[in-house]
Amino acid sequence: MPEALPDLLHADGVLFDLDGVLTPTAEVHMRAWKVVFDDVFERWGITPPYTDADYYDFVDGKKRYDGVASLMQSRNVEVPWGDVDDDPEAETICGIGNRKNAAFAASLRAEGIEPYSGSLAVVEQLHAAGVPLGVVSSSKNAEEVLGASGIRSFFRIVVDGVVAERDGLASKPAADMFAVGAAALGVDPARSVAVEDATSGAASAAAAGFAIVVGVDRGTGAEALRDAGATVVVDDLDAFLPVTRTSTPETA
Repeated sequence: MPEALPDLLHADGVLFDLDGVLTPTAEVHMRAWKVVFDDVFERWGITPPYTDADYYDFVDGKKRYDGVASLMQSRNVEVPWGDVDDDPEAETICGIGNRKNAAFAASLRAEGIEPYSGSLAVVEQLHAAGVPLGVVSSSKNAEEVLGASGIRSFFRIVVDGVVAERDGLASKPAADMFAVGAAALGVDPARSVAVEDATSGAASAAAAGFAIVVGVDRGTGAEALRDAGATVVVDDLDAFLPVTRTSTPETA
């Protein structure tokens, strides 16, 4: 029997993660991280080798430098933090993170980005219905990605890695980013919906008090998303189409 889906139109607001939820930039991030970490691990003799599982376990959904630190800690490798202005070639947490960002930005400029068709259709229908929408992303590239994909105008607020660094917000899975996103959008998390594809993001939304956390399983795994706090899991947001008030309003 298909899982009952919440009625998004009854929500006070809907806050979306960006990479892997609205746009396939998670794949671009993933490739950029692999290039950087494969190089670092090989040159430093770090074992075991970097894998896709490492991305999901230690990097996905977190602020850039926190992801680097988390992965290095998983290998018991001590790396100086450095400074956010470190050269991308610097052998510091910040330098490695900046190296990855340079690779990501180059790929984005070369290839561009399009939103997931199902996600775009859901956003368009919610926006047309007047549901307040926002983006909560750990990426410092969120505004650039939203602009490049042509969807920035749908969202009233964006809480991203730039905001998190400026305001000292803790990285997902801490509640900070989704809690601040809800406050900025002017909605009650207990009556709103968060949409995430990462376990750290699902945990962040749950910790912020979102009664409904939609997990989008694009490789993380439905069980892992539920264990982290997702209340419902779908393979793609097109599962909500068409967005109508006939879908289980009692869950919203």
